[in-house]
Amino acid sequence: MRVSVRRLALYPLFAAQRSGALQSPFLHQISPRSRTLFSETGVWEKDYRTETRRKVEGWWHPRIMAQWRKDAVEESPHKKKFYVLSMFPYPSGRLHMGHVRVYTISDTIGHFQKMRGHQVLNPMGWDAFGLPAENAAIERGLDPEDWTKSNIQSMREQLDTLGLCFNWDREVTTCLPDYYRWTQYLFIKLFEAGLAYQKEAVVNWDPVDQTVLADEQVDENGHSWRSGALVEQKLLTQWFIKTTNYAKPLLDALQDLPEWYGVKAMQANWIGECTGCYFDFKLKVNGKETGETLSAYSSSPETVYGAAYLAILPSHRLLHGSSSVRSALQEAFQPGRDSLTDITAHNLFTGREVPLVISHKETFDDYLDTVVGVPDCNEEDLSVARALNLSWASVLKTREDGTQTLINSEEFSGLTRDQAFNSITQKAKEQKVGGYLTSSKLRDWLISRQRYWGTPIPVVHCGSCGPVAVPEEELPVTLPKLPSITGKGASPLEAAHDWVNCKCPRCKGPARRETDTMDTFVDSAWYYFRYTDPHNAYRPFERHLADHWLPVDVYIGGKEHAVMHLYYARFLCHFCKDQGLVGHREPFRKLLVQGLIKGQTFKLAGSGQYLKREEINFTDKEPVALSGGRVEVTWEKMSKSKHNGLDPQDVVQQYGVDTVRLYILYAAPPEQDILWNAKTDALAGVLRWQSRLWQLVTKLRAARQLGDVPNPRLLKKKELAEAKKIWENKNYAIQEVTTHFTEDFLFNAAISRLMGLTNTLSINNKSCGMVTVPVQVSKDTSRVQQLVLESPVGQKFLRERSIKRAILSPRTALINFLVDE
Repeated sequence: MRVSVRRLALYPLFAAQRSGALQSPFLHQISPRSRTLFSETGVWEKDYRTETRRKVEGWWHPRIMAQWRKDAVEESPHKKKFYVLSMFPYPSGRLHMGHVRVYTISDTIGHFQKMRGHQVLNPMGWDAFGLPAENAAIERGLDPEDWTKSNIQSMREQLDTLGLCFNWDREVTTCLPDYYRWTQYLFIKLFEAGLAYQKEAVVNWDPVDQTVLADEQVDENGHSWRSGALVEQKLLTQWFIKTTNYAKPLLDALQDLPEWYGVKAMQANWIGECTGCYFDFKLKVNGKETGETLSAYSSSPETVYGAAYLAILPSHRLLHGSSSVRSALQEAFQPGRDSLTDITAHNLFTGREVPLVISHKETFDDYLDTVVGVPDCNEEDLSVARALNLSWASVLKTREDGTQTLINSEEFSGLTRDQAFNSITQKAKEQKVGGYLTSSKLRDWLISRQRYWGTPIPVVHCGSCGPVAVPEEELPVTLPKLPSITGKGASPLEAAHDWVNCKCPRCKGPARRETDTMDTFVDSAWYYFRYTDPHNAYRPFERHLADHWLPVDVYIGGKEHAVMHLYYARFLCHFCKDQGLVGHREPFRKLLVQGLIKGQTFKLAGSGQYLKREEINFTDKEPVALSGGRVEVTWEKMSKSKHNGLDPQDVVQQYGVDTVRLYILYAAPPEQDILWNAKTDALAGVLRWQSRLWQLVTKLRAARQLGDVPNPRLLKKKELAEAKKIWENKNYAIQEVTTHFTEDFLFNAAISRLMGLTNTLSINNKSCGMVTVPVQVSKDTSRVQQLVLESPVGQKFLRERSIKRAILSPRTALINFLVDE
């Protein structure tokens, strides 16, 4: 039997104080000391087996979590803050691998920043309202609240088994009254500011879930993102939030944010170019006001005094809803032609009246349904005005140098177009009749949902006073208990008669509560604020606490939330800044968008039916279904229905928490998808590294137990150069890992660098040669050592060395010698 011989020199170990600069060698000696890294028995296990991993995790994880809780209580005002936030989950009851990935990332960043001496906030909560919980409760005949609370308890226990260190003392749950009271409070602030309003609108109706969908919740094929049903168009009175008033500030603020993995471009594209604005008009018939107010888009606000008409689409709500001008419009409407009506629109900014025209077009640019027609700016507008024999004032004068100035525009006459653009939009905003720059593609946020399990909208409808906000002291408006929920038809709250019927807060007359509930995106638009002051019973949060923690230093979540959730959260933060609730506009500094974890899927080529792995024959070159038929192999988002999912608990049981977490960080950069294949991917490499690291520490312990104090003066020139190289490699690793953890979040690259450092720290662990020994003595350390020392290899490398210890590997034909140099 041939045994490989390795020589391990016992180079002295050094430690250095860090004071901002990288460390250099030979500053301080440290006394060798033995400490128990883990173990109830005090016996160090030399091999890192599966059972060893479990023991290590069982020993350390509760201690780490306890220390995190202790540090959270002992907050220090002198430490620099670091707020790491992962998007809170919907409590479905079971974690999936996507959860494991996002929370592993936030936990890793949190620990890293804590070790740098920062005061770290890494909170967790539950996005607990919404259709999935209501539908699940209906299917099971349960109360949605009971179902949700049970799921939260289950998922919290699962998160704990992953060793995740959250600030659980700051936990928030959006379906609890102590949270949604303040969601209602913020809605009332929006309502009082004129930003929350109700109007009839053609909406996206999900016929399966029986509720309204925002445009963003309808896919490119016209199907609901929740139920998959083909979406219908329906006219309903709905609540909206006027996010278009903040379009330009939201667009401009993107310039001040660091790169967001392409999300900034997605946000900018969602908002569009903010080159126009809306103006408010009051509609009249025969000179009498109808009570209808219409907002119309102008792509050239500076020319508003030159408007010839207002145009609406044939699909406009005024022709199809309960409007008082519906009959007049329908009487004038001539399909396929521009139809001049008897209705006039009074411009609240200019004070001038223009006729209302029903356009022959089916659509305007992007999502517009009402536009201002200005012949001076647009050939098509000019053509319509002439064809209908309309009159208008010319408002543009062209100079010899080609520049244009305003005429016939009252106080704005004589200004250049750029000057007039700024002055007119500013004055319109001041007068609260429009003027907020926005794009033609952006629409206001539709928040009404005709379902039970959501935040009640805190408004009552009074026959005398109209819609009236519930007084702040009466909040929260809590959800009533209902004997049963079907999920079909009108809002379930309509059936709660004792709850619906109430008194008007203003005139004390009879009134009815609003029975729509809010879209869950409203709940999640401000939860990052509540984490800073989660137990405040008097306001949503104290400003000084929000200003201390915000903005979030790193926000982590899935690509699917890159537009809607981030846009709404940014909007609400801008609004809170204007309300004096916080001192900053943007809620998130850095964004880390994480990709999916995909599993291998098998589909019948013809039908697209998903197959289980055991339903497939893999013996041939190409997989074939046992039932017959070619199989398509793809990688898709893990799902039970696709038979490609993994239960995190099973994976952790098989490999251990630390191995799974390391793998998730090492397999790919955060923004890329992970294709889970335990046989061929990075999992094996992670296991090997853990084993090498354990062996390295094992050797370090053995060296320290020799009792000698390391002495740099005993090192020879070559050895000093080798030690310096090791030190430089260590410093480089620290520098690289810090960059990856704070700048680009390439955790896979950071782990690769640490793997390299592990190899470097295996000091001079090189094979010296081979020696043949009898099999019968190959397990006897002293006999193998004697045979090696008597061999030519031993004579060459060990003859004049002081051997401290010989380590014979129990698994491979290898013997290591620890020697003094």
